[in-house]
Amino acid sequence: MSTSTEILAPAAPVAPTAASVAAPLPSGATLEDDGALRIEPRGLHDVVRTLRDEHGFDYLANMTCVDWRAEDRIEAVYHLASSRGGSPLTLKVDTERSNPIIPSLTGLYPGADFQEREAYDMFGVRFAGHPNLRRILMWEGFAGYPLRKDWREAYYEEDQKPFGSRWPDGDFFFGEDKLSDWGSNVKLPQGYGATDLEERSRIARDDMTLIEADQLKRGPDIGSERLIVNMGPQHPSTHGVFQMRLVLDGETIVDLEPVMGYMHRNHEKIGERNLWLGNMPFTDRLDYIAQLGNEWGYAMCVEKMMNLEVPERAEHIRVILAELNRIQSHFWSIGFLLNDIGAFFTPSLYCIEERELVLDLFEMTTGSRLMCNYMRFGGVAYDLPDEFVPLARTLVFDRLEGAIDEIEAYLTGNEIVAERMKGIGVLPPELAIAFSTSGPVLRASGVPYDIRTADPYGIYDRFEWNVATAVEGDVYARYIVRVAEMRESMLIVRQALDALPEGDILGGRKAWQVRVPEGDYYSRIENPRGELGYYCVSDGKANPYRYHVRSPCFVNLTALAEMCKGHKIADVVAILGSIDIVLGEVDR
Repeated sequence: MSTSTEILAPAAPVAPTAASVAAPLPSGATLEDDGALRIEPRGLHDVVRTLRDEHGFDYLANMTCVDWRAEDRIEAVYHLASSRGGSPLTLKVDTERSNPIIPSLTGLYPGADFQEREAYDMFGVRFAGHPNLRRILMWEGFAGYPLRKDWREAYYEEDQKPFGSRWPDGDFFFGEDKLSDWGSNVKLPQGYGATDLEERSRIARDDMTLIEADQLKRGPDIGSERLIVNMGPQHPSTHGVFQMRLVLDGETIVDLEPVMGYMHRNHEKIGERNLWLGNMPFTDRLDYIAQLGNEWGYAMCVEKMMNLEVPERAEHIRVILAELNRIQSHFWSIGFLLNDIGAFFTPSLYCIEERELVLDLFEMTTGSRLMCNYMRFGGVAYDLPDEFVPLARTLVFDRLEGAIDEIEAYLTGNEIVAERMKGIGVLPPELAIAFSTSGPVLRASGVPYDIRTADPYGIYDRFEWNVATAVEGDVYARYIVRVAEMRESMLIVRQALDALPEGDILGGRKAWQVRVPEGDYYSRIENPRGELGYYCVSDGKANPYRYHVRSPCFVNLTALAEMCKGHKIADVVAILGSIDIVLGEVDR
């Protein structure tokens, strides 16, 4: 293992609570019964600056909105945390639905950039002072704001499932047959109906903003022509349909803009149509390399809202599967990072072989290798099969340690790996925190922030293990941290297998439909790529009123431009690979 890697004991959670900071806050902030701070828009900057500078809330964990259509208001919701640990603090800001304007927090937290753009894109909230307030998941010509309650998609049937047309009593039909005109829901962009090709082209030209490369952000001038290069969306090194718009001065990157949304399917709108339990299989389709962690985060959010107790055996099973999930995910990440820098397929095949053995355990337990649909509110769907424990013990006690040693023997000291990774894409710790990065990206910059210890959940506090960090903050450090995390995950799995009790696997009673009490909650877990958060709002009905996913892949991309400036195009491939995005979660 590299000497730059440190195994650090986690810092004790020291972040203050909402009650402890309410009294000295500037005017315009009030403490609500649920512990959230209600803030007037005009006082938002002052309150947040005080929380950051005087109370240690230096990390913007999450930001989203809720459309309270019946009350003619949109509510912006922020979750601030401390990089030293502790539970997040909730801030809520109301704005008029007809003219929603809220001050941007990008000047205080650069990590608000993409999250505010998403809120603008989905809800139409304008963030005053945002440096680049444009749509981020939808295209600029898109009409309407999809997460508002009055927005209707093509082939819309009803607001909530189960639809009346569905089994067992409904008259099922294909939307394309009975709603082939798309109803009256679809608003087409200007000129869409033009039949004359020349007229369409003229309208398209009029609507298009042409930008010369020299008009874009300034960087070091090396005396060559500045130009824009589009990398992706169909590019083997962008890990899916993802585009990077590069501004080059010669071969040096002056600026970079991530362009995403090609795979956006409005996961959150679907989630607000589904029954509460009906969302569980949809979570698998976010980060499909970390599917069981996705399920756990959502299950935990609803459990907190319902005050459900999880049986001991189910808690152990969740930890075992989540840490096996982390191991196989990091194997995949390392293999394809090496693919990206040119070691085509040999390292990845070594990694995939080990990953397949973990997926064998998933398949025997859940019935599926990827789309597991295994977690339930209050526990898990099925008990472990008899063969699981002996096979899992063989894997984590006898097999995986040697496999990681083998990978390190080939890669960690390899001079080509060092040349392509060391000193590339450096992200200093203060910027890693400011950009709201999480997971190995944050810990590779020397910040020992891991939700499993910073804000413990499940039964992680019962096990002996440590947080792996590195100090360089470069591509190589992110690789090293993932290797170290696999070893720590094996320690956790070994302890959980040794302590696995008998007993129930589900608290409460089995039900395909649940009623969640009115209220809201933000739940977060440490997924392989960082902080995966779910913010859910219930109005007491059978479907979530608001269902939001805080995607670590999406938020980590906020720092991509900063990491790439001054490097070459070939380095961009390595830097993006070291962030380890999954587009199913980026776009949602």
